[in-house]
Amino acid sequence: MGPAREAAAEAPGRLRQVGFLPLLALFYAFTASGPFGYEEIFRTSGPGMAVLFLATVPFVWSIPVSLAAAELNSLLPVQGGFYRWVRAAFGDFWGFLCGWWNWSGTFLLNTTYGVLFMDYLANYLPTRGRLAHWVGASLVLLLFAWLNARGIQIAGWVGVALQAAILVPVVWLCVAAVLHWQGNPLVPFVPPERPLLSVFGAGLALAMWNYAGYEQLSVIVDEMRDAQRTFLRVLFWNTPLNILTYTLPATLALAALQNWQSWQTGYIVEAARLVGGQWLGLAMLVASVLGVASLANSTILYTTRIPAAMAEDGYLPAWLARIHPRYGTPSRAILLSAVIYCLLAGARVVELVNVYIWTRIATTLLTVLAAWQLRRKWPDVPRRFQVPGGRLGLAYVVLPPAALCLLKLSSSEPYVFRWAPWLLATGPAAYVLLRWVFKLKPTRQRYSAPLNVSG
Repeated sequence: MGPAREAAAEAPGRLRQVGFLPLLALFYAFTASGPFGYEEIFRTSGPGMAVLFLATVPFVWSIPVSLAAAELNSLLPVQGGFYRWVRAAFGDFWGFLCGWWNWSGTFLLNTTYGVLFMDYLANYLPTRGRLAHWVGASLVLLLFAWLNARGIQIAGWVGVALQAAILVPVVWLCVAAVLHWQGNPLVPFVPPERPLLSVFGAGLALAMWNYAGYEQLSVIVDEMRDAQRTFLRVLFWNTPLNILTYTLPATLALAALQNWQSWQTGYIVEAARLVGGQWLGLAMLVASVLGVASLANSTILYTTRIPAAMAEDGYLPAWLARIHPRYGTPSRAILLSAVIYCLLAGARVVELVNVYIWTRIATTLLTVLAAWQLRRKWPDVPRRFQVPGGRLGLAYVVLPPAALCLLKLSSSEPYVFRWAPWLLATGPAAYVLLRWVFKLKPTRQRYSAPLNVSG
């Protein structure tokens, strides 16, 4: 166990650990979970440009972020990962902002998964209405919070089972689409008579969303067996799996159907029905519902470790850092987060995911900048993994993600510009409130010098 858990006599208990396969299933679920929710990219950007985006954006977005995370984890393999890397690189204030933005922003994200789960099932339930919808969404979120509180092994193997069930109809769709191939799935490259700039911006935003969040793997490093090796293996396998997930099923279905104008969010279910009949359509519908469940399961796991780590560091009340003595999880942080998800599940929050993206962009930017800063701060410290290419490699890690983030921010919808700055402003406000009103004092950084990474 790393030094991250030496804080607070208030936090007895020992974190449990899992191996490669459950961790890969959880991280794949967090970053993809299946070919769902992005289908509109083919209609808005055209099939050719959409596939180009889905195949190439990882090389300037998720892969640089993964490389930065791999180097930083080899330098500071600590629970809480990117939040603590930012604190080590830039100090208490920016460390707090990184953790706060990640945690508070994901209230919107995690709540949305409960809402979407009920949206998928709404037409098949005997009881409808907003109250029933809220109760159902809350029960889904509480179920996966409970599973997470029971231990990472349970959450991990639930993730494996969910992903296996999801991938069966996806593979079935691919085979059926090949057998019904009609023509080139990449034509037209862009929609006729649409401005190239608007086509480009919409496609880029959707592709960035699909490949976001790769630094989140670092928050559970103390819960990994053989953490250094497992961390790299999960990152290595996850990106190709995501690229295949987002490109292969939809491209083959387009080749079979030749109807790119019809694609919109959730259309993969209808595409499966048209390609393979009612049974495949039904199987894909079940897979889409399980995909949302898998997202909820993995996202609760990755996002609730941040408040526990912040509590250990004195930024949040110490009771949030407590590790359950039997299940080895930050059960109080999970419970508090779940209560907030349920409170928000009664609101119409799906559109606010676009507001959440600003907090995701902020934490990603801080992560890649931490890789640059800690190279400057500790240039001679050996790393078990280092981004190759010297300064050029480091520039590759920092500049393309930063450019994409700025492009995304500048092209945000008007309502996002109205609300997202307020969400970001809660960070400095919370820092002042917690530190000078509630008198919470950050503990001395335990990472003013690199950890021993020889293990």
